[in-house]
Amino acid sequence: MELESSYLVDSHCHLNFKDFEDDFEEVIKRARDSNVGIMVSISTELDEIDQIINIAEKYKNIFCTVGVHPHSANIQKDLNESYLVEKASNPNVIGIGETGLDFFHENSLKEDQIDSFIKHINVSRETQLPLIIHTREADDKTCEILESEYRKGAFPGIIHCFTAGENLAKRVIDLGFYISLSGIVTFKNASELRETIKNIPLDRIIVETDSPYLSPEPLRGRRNEPSHVLHTAKFLANFYEKDEKDFFSLTTNNFFKIFKKANRPV
Repeated sequence: MELESSYLVDSHCHLNFKDFEDDFEEVIKRARDSNVGIMVSISTELDEIDQIINIAEKYKNIFCTVGVHPHSANIQKDLNESYLVEKASNPNVIGIGETGLDFFHENSLKEDQIDSFIKHINVSRETQLPLIIHTREADDKTCEILESEYRKGAFPGIIHCFTAGENLAKRVIDLGFYISLSGIVTFKNASELRETIKNIPLDRIIVETDSPYLSPEPLRGRRNEPSHVLHTAKFLANFYEKDEKDFFSLTTNNFFKIFKKANRPV
């Protein structure tokens, strides 16, 4: 099936997870059939980086990132920045992370998360690949670190699966960062989030699934997959009162502005 000109990008998914083992090829086909032209498979552990890169090398419409999730910062304290820089040289690696701070679950000590976060920032600054930022219950500290580190040298960034408040949104947009919206915006109980994203400039918005998690309405409760980004994008087009195809093209163009290393599909 040929892609339409207004195709979508799933800017954040986890295609190496076991959830997709049994029907991986069907998942990829459904994505293309839903006009999802590109997927970005995100790293969360050092020992999955090679597997993710292998997936991206096999499929021309899949890119990937390299990094360690804050949940794992405590067990991967020996994170080597040079190793990430080396892995990031692969042509299929287009971002750094996901990294950041999660003070809600706090599966890792705060100080370990902060140390890991700063190491990823250093790699992003060196490679100029966008930093994929996870932040939960840590808005102030996340902004404090990002602003402090940015003064040492610029780096691009994305707040993935945005659920934070207006203060964080404004501060990261002031740094030139982008906001990635997931299926959470479609949830019935997400009215506060929807109120916040009203004020985000449309030229800073991209879309994602975070699959296999967070299926949007009307699929909530099922396993998420890249094809479902279509539901989130349709919802947002209606929310922002934009023509669907125009909104799809807008978010895809935004993706290529922040992920400069990614090639457009032909």
